[in-house]
Amino acid sequence: MFVRRSNLAAQRNELITFPVFNQLKLFEPITYPFEQQPGTGEALEIAPGVRWVRMPLPFELNHINLWLLEEDDGWTIVDTGLNLDDIKANWEAVLDTHCREKPVKRIIVTHCHPDHLGLARWLGDKLKVGTWITQGEMLNAYAWFHQLPNYDVDGMVGFFRRHGLDPARADTLFHRGPTYRGRVDGLPTEYRRLIEDDLLRIGSKDWRVIVGYGHSPEHASLYCAELNVLISGDMLLPRISTNVSAMSSNPDGDPLGWFLDAVERLTELPDDTLVLPSHGRPFRGIHARAAQLAEHHRERFEALVAACDTPKSACDLITTLFKRDLDAHQIMFAMGESIAHLNYLEHAGRLRRTQDASGVFRFVAI
Repeated sequence: MFVRRSNLAAQRNELITFPVFNQLKLFEPITYPFEQQPGTGEALEIAPGVRWVRMPLPFELNHINLWLLEEDDGWTIVDTGLNLDDIKANWEAVLDTHCREKPVKRIIVTHCHPDHLGLARWLGDKLKVGTWITQGEMLNAYAWFHQLPNYDVDGMVGFFRRHGLDPARADTLFHRGPTYRGRVDGLPTEYRRLIEDDLLRIGSKDWRVIVGYGHSPEHASLYCAELNVLISGDMLLPRISTNVSAMSSNPDGDPLGWFLDAVERLTELPDDTLVLPSHGRPFRGIHARAAQLAEHHRERFEALVAACDTPKSACDLITTLFKRDLDAHQIMFAMGESIAHLNYLEHAGRLRRTQDASGVFRFVAI
């Protein structure tokens, strides 16, 4: 039904209009099949051999969903949670209650963000098992953890300054310092590499690796055709739009284009697939959700083009994209998202980039 784009940049003007997704009435509505959610230390079975674990987060996004996959002789953990004592205690309860009779055999991490990778080293050392992750995610984690050039705070703040971030908020981000290392309890010293279309035999089921881009370098979702279940990670969330940010290490890249292409690719799966997201409730309705996301970003693109009737920086345009006050943590994501949208529109030929005498980039509609 949907064709994979072989040259996304060459077809960008078509993508902006979202010809496939802009008619929401074509799709079955999103449904949420489970009213109950797991409590502390619980693992709720939601498909044969698939259990849902829910852990707290200390942000506005206040939880993360993790998953246990049962085998005849053990368990597989998918994602690990943030490096917090509360989450470690939660894991102790889950392991003691649900994994006492059979050992954990492996840890799969969808991507390198701290709420997913944060306890992989701790759990791996505790359980004496390895971590399975894509190479792009593992190398990015090493770069952030060790604050390599342009993966560090200096690189991030300098990047945001070039896109107009004011000195006060730039200084706040700089003095806040690096946060990744504190949220990750060490990194695995070795890993098993996941690659697109790998088939992971977990128990009697095959889980296919689907690699997506944009939210993180090489995000791994897992699809089991026999169960009709997709562990989507952060690539497809039911109620909020996934953060897609431009990064100082790839300042002129097009992560939003890569992300939208990856989301469209997920619609090749059956529409009644049970989607297990990292945040929010499990749901069905991949096509409707993809259409909603496409429409959301189309509206943002049009608002940005309209706002750029005169040259505007990414910082100038934060209020076009976000209608609420933002703290330092949120400003970091907001700047990254604003730049990602502007890069997309520049690649599409809808905006032109200029640079003023102070070195700040601004964008104007063509």
